[in-house]
Amino acid sequence: MDIKDYKNVFVFAEQRNGVIQPVAFELLGKARDLADALGEKVVALLLGYNVKEEAQRLIEMGADEVIVADCPELKDYITEQYSQAVYQIITEQKPTIVLYGATTIGRDLAPRIAARLNTGLTADCTQLEIADTEEGDKQFRMTRPAFGGNLMATIICPNNRPQMSTVRPGVMQKRQREEGRQGVVTMFAPKFDTARFKVKIINTEMKNTSKNDISEAKILVSGGRGVKNAEGFEKLQALADTLGGMVSSSRAMVDAGVVDHSMQVGQTGKTVRPDLYVACGISGAIQHLAGMEESGYIIAINKDKYAPIFSAADLGIVGDLHKIVPMLNERIKKEIEK
Repeated sequence: MDIKDYKNVFVFAEQRNGVIQPVAFELLGKARDLADALGEKVVALLLGYNVKEEAQRLIEMGADEVIVADCPELKDYITEQYSQAVYQIITEQKPTIVLYGATTIGRDLAPRIAARLNTGLTADCTQLEIADTEEGDKQFRMTRPAFGGNLMATIICPNNRPQMSTVRPGVMQKRQREEGRQGVVTMFAPKFDTARFKVKIINTEMKNTSKNDISEAKILVSGGRGVKNAEGFEKLQALADTLGGMVSSSRAMVDAGVVDHSMQVGQTGKTVRPDLYVACGISGAIQHLAGMEESGYIIAINKDKYAPIFSAADLGIVGDLHKIVPMLNERIKKEIEK
């Protein structure tokens, strides 16, 4: 392939039940940076049924163009239907970069598109950038944790296009909405091979998990191995209630069966970016730090003064969390009552 034929940065704008997911706006923010560095456009791919009206919001969040595939076959996410549609769009448009959210949908769709296009895919990226090479070219670099999170690997895809990556929700920052921003909306009609449709949705059951979405919390009180048990997490919950925040956890407590996986922060959990992160009894393994190090203000409480978490903390308290957390909670309550 002649890679010079490929241009523009595409973002798969994931939607569910007609609602564009927050990760799409985060990816548009990063795509804007990448496209500006390349001197190219940001194009959002919006697939679904009766979703055309959402295209303007994508433009206001950074897209220069929105390609909309709006048809009954795309009402619900089914792998084959979406794969055919996205493959056809990419084959026709020839983007140089395509970004997907590392959600259940993105993780299913992106590798199938990569296989059909015979190109690479870098999963769970934490950093995306355009760098200048010694030859004077622009190179797309994708960085992700490797070897269990013990090092960061920067990956390039020099010979194939498009260059594709998935990014977990909460890693990138979305831009401020620019109401009234102008852009182009292009309708695309996929030509489906219905003989390949082997799966259909019989029933859908909705489960409300918004109350447990720690990635949306502004304040998190997080517990690690030092919390020990459910009674320890009750102390953290009391502090979180006082602060108006939520409780989260490290992987150790999830593996021990003390808390649900939906509360896990880290490389194999969720990436969070709260204004305040209180780490209680968390040692600070690199896998955990990868999920919370972009927090606005970090307070660490740990008995081990050499714990790695202190290197990432803005404020460290050395001591027993089971004594400190209740005392801290009572002190904050008194300050609030004043």
